[in-house]
Amino acid sequence: MNLLSPFDPWKSQLCTCPSKLSLNPYTGCSHGCLYCYASSYIPRFSEVRPKVGLHSRLARDLRVVTGDTFVSLASSSDPYPPQEERLGLTRGCLVQLSERDLLVQVVTKSDLVVRDADILSDMGATVAITITTLDEELAGRLEPHAPSPSRRLAAVRSLVRSSVPVSVRVDPIIPGLNDRGARDLISTLKEAGAAHVTSSTYKARPDSWRRLTYEFPEEMGRLCRLYFELGQKVGGSRYLPQPIRAGLLQPIAEACHQAGITFSSCREGLTVEGSCDGSHLARSSTAR
Repeated sequence: MNLLSPFDPWKSQLCTCPSKLSLNPYTGCSHGCLYCYASSYIPRFSEVRPKVGLHSRLARDLRVVTGDTFVSLASSSDPYPPQEERLGLTRGCLVQLSERDLLVQVVTKSDLVVRDADILSDMGATVAITITTLDEELAGRLEPHAPSPSRRLAAVRSLVRSSVPVSVRVDPIIPGLNDRGARDLISTLKEAGAAHVTSSTYKARPDSWRRLTYEFPEEMGRLCRLYFELGQKVGGSRYLPQPIRAGLLQPIAEACHQAGITFSSCREGLTVEGSCDGSHLARSSTAR
């Protein structure tokens, strides 16, 4: 295939995602998230470029895709950059996927996804929206060009009203920055209609570590010890020690259980309920 690609082709031992294909209508992302991992392997990542010949290439790939295939938009970029409002490339991809009756999940930080609630609802797709914190000031530092948490919460509510099942990615959790207030956050997500929460801890890579060091110099001595003295290297990332990771995620899991929301961790070797990525919320045509 030319455009659709296997998610996690390296078969990471800690990846518990179900088998799926990844579709990125754009290369690069303009959100500027300090913790982003994709910037470590995509050149000029902050420059958003539409994929050339996107819809014709997708059409060719779809000729060989079976009906039980799961497609995720997108793993290495946000499918709703500002350009999407004008270009409509992601919406065009959704139309093509709906014609094949495939299981689909959209992963985004953008409230522009609400524009496509009509087709998302009709095709039984699910949406995962990342909300790392309700603190607008902190979010503005961690994710300087992404829509605000309040706009993303409004998108959750709007999608749920349109019968689109929504999960929320509360990740990454960075100790000392956004690891407090789990109960209030989950209560707010429950009120908004979220059905599932996925969370994980920050995995340090050289480029994201440099960005965090520049923005939060006062935190880096403590974090350096946690990641580089006490932590461990897994693949190309530095992980926190397992007991610390479990301790950071446990309050979120407990708050989810009290709120009646399923919870899963991502690439942690810990709890998975339903699916680690919320993909279990997508519905086939026979289940609608």
